[in-house]
Amino acid sequence: MKIFSGWHRFVFALPLIFLLTHLFSVMELHKNSKMEEPHKQLNKKFDHLVLGPAVGQGLSNRLQCQGTKALNRTHSSNSRSGVDGSITFVTVFAIYNSSLNDVDDKSSNTIVGNASYNKLGRSMALLNVFINFIQVAMPQSKVIILTDPVSDLSVQRNRVSLYPVQGEYSRDKLMLQRIRSYITFLETRLQKLNQKPGNITHYMFTDSDIAVVDDLGQIFRDHPNFHLALTFRNNKAQPLNSGFIAVRGTPDAILRAKFFLQEVLKVYSTKYRNASRMLGDQLALAWVVKSKPHFDASRFAKALAFSEDIAGTSVLFLPCALYNWTPPEGAGQFHGMPLDVKVVHFKGSRKRLMLESWNFYSSSIDISDMLCLILGSGRTKYDF
Repeated sequence: MKIFSGWHRFVFALPLIFLLTHLFSVMELHKNSKMEEPHKQLNKKFDHLVLGPAVGQGLSNRLQCQGTKALNRTHSSNSRSGVDGSITFVTVFAIYNSSLNDVDDKSSNTIVGNASYNKLGRSMALLNVFINFIQVAMPQSKVIILTDPVSDLSVQRNRVSLYPVQGEYSRDKLMLQRIRSYITFLETRLQKLNQKPGNITHYMFTDSDIAVVDDLGQIFRDHPNFHLALTFRNNKAQPLNSGFIAVRGTPDAILRAKFFLQEVLKVYSTKYRNASRMLGDQLALAWVVKSKPHFDASRFAKALAFSEDIAGTSVLFLPCALYNWTPPEGAGQFHGMPLDVKVVHFKGSRKRLMLESWNFYSSSIDISDMLCLILGSGRTKYDF
């Protein structure tokens, strides 16, 4: 009877054991789902403007914001006078056949503000905003667009011109082609200078997803001896970003810059060809620079400009924190936005933010408030 009584109690307790086990499993699942939710939010790409707290609040020499209102002002340079020579921005822009096929595809339309864009229209809107920012910050400068000769690209803007360069503009080879186009362009400028010496024009080779928010002429005034300028950040694998390259407009500087880029192209084509679609140019830049004996790469850890002779080319290294500031990095290694920032780079999934920023500026006409909008976006990823 005692054995039967113990077994009887076990049978009655069995449902309770199953119930407790089930409850524990549900609690664990709920706990894990809560832990994964922030991760999903971080990876989500938004189709509308998302603002959060501005990074760098309370830090000296950083933009302070209350929402999209700047509590202090960014430092505007006074370099529009005293720069020897004019400045021209140069970018590479190509329209692919697939983009042209999407013109009538309404399903791929994107809405930004009051405008609706197909893929081609979106690319053209970004190009026009790139030009808009330049013409606000540096109204006397020009823009030259290096493009595929067979492209149907047409841009009707003042002080903007197209310059066809033969090459391979497919997505897989565009970064390689960009360096080739830069070299070809410098060769033609050198020929013109030999024909008309004394007509000095400095060049800024940039990506078309940047916003120039202050005059850049002070680079050539404050650093009178460099041939070519690059931007750096505290990143061991990729310390140099190819989205901003400045070249002094003298014959010797253009020649030296051309030699330097030819070496980068050589390294890119041999060592990093598998990365021809992305990042290969930056890896090649770093290899060429670090290949100099006794080059002190620890200087990339501090946001201070410095110069170095690299195989006969005087290279000026400018901090990305000022000349190539990027929203996600601004929330991280840059610790906010410096008050004297010059260039904002909308890399990766932040092209929507570039268009939204221009729309905001157009309605407010205040660069500092617009920069608060960008800073408040932080690390938000968008749908394009």
